[in-house]
Amino acid sequence: MPILNRLIRQFNHLLLNMSWIALTVLVGAHFFSSWLLLWIAGESELIAPDVFWYFYMVSATTVGYGDYSPITGFGRVAVTFWLMTGGITLFAAVIGKVTQFLIALWRKRMRGDGDYSHLTDHVVILGWHDERTGYMIEQILGDKRRDQQREIVLCSSRDMESPVPDQTHFVRGKSLTSAELLQRAGVAQASRVIIYGDSDEQTLATGLAVSAAKTHAHIVAHFDSDAMAELFRAHCPQAECTSSISLELIVRSAQDPGSSRIQTQLLSTLAGPTQFCIQIPGTFKGCSYGALFYALKEQHRATVFGVAQSQVGDDLELNPDNDSRVTEGQFVYFMAPERIHANEVAWDKLSETV
Repeated sequence: MPILNRLIRQFNHLLLNMSWIALTVLVGAHFFSSWLLLWIAGESELIAPDVFWYFYMVSATTVGYGDYSPITGFGRVAVTFWLMTGGITLFAAVIGKVTQFLIALWRKRMRGDGDYSHLTDHVVILGWHDERTGYMIEQILGDKRRDQQREIVLCSSRDMESPVPDQTHFVRGKSLTSAELLQRAGVAQASRVIIYGDSDEQTLATGLAVSAAKTHAHIVAHFDSDAMAELFRAHCPQAECTSSISLELIVRSAQDPGSSRIQTQLLSTLAGPTQFCIQIPGTFKGCSYGALFYALKEQHRATVFGVAQSQVGDDLELNPDNDSRVTEGQFVYFMAPERIHANEVAWDKLSETV
């Protein structure tokens, strides 16, 4: 018995390590040889084309409905010792092979070896910082009341498995600047790229690599040093750079108690009114800032507080005069209970008030 058990284990191991082509050929050979044995046995009912495949599957999977069965002695021997025994073994091998394949896919996804270059309009996050990046992902996914839900690809150069497999895809490489890693993350087709490296130097190098990838995505990079942020902005003017504002918050909260709550509320997507941005469509002929302010307040309970000519740069004007002109292509920043899309604003009803 020990020898038999060892032979069975070795045979099962051999089946699991077979290629799909070899296993398919083996199943086909067993299927046709079983039919041939029943033909030799004179089992005319079982070898009918519309019956045999059904009888084979029922026997191989041990379901055994009993509606068809061999009636000759040789037929019963063939079914018992060849069709059923071989069919059960091969069926188990196929199930094991499929399971092995699915586990390998899951392990590949967890290790960060997957390729997501087929994705479009997604968010790529370059860098992992434990709770901070996890909170960032939570904020992105929390903006789902009115925003388009984009898939997230998280990239890291650390020796780790996917930290949030239920929320993101995961890509791991030797370096965040690797062209291969950026290609697998689908940076070229992404709509947003967030860069938050382990150091300002890594963030700068990664940002330059992303810019070289010729992506049309909006790039946001975080730096601890304002000087490094300015250096990156000089080389990549279309990117948006952020730096730590903790000191400014401390001073502002000391001078105007409770200010930190305002900043938190404006930036958070998880609860309450927060800050959003829309671009004025190109068909809009223009109106005064005051007219836009009151229209969005009445129609959408939104408070407009700033207008800019571009997404990045120093052209943002907060709290403009009421008679300031608002025209097509500008970016309007506002606070509202939920995101407002540009096509939901009655632009045609906003009259010229200059």
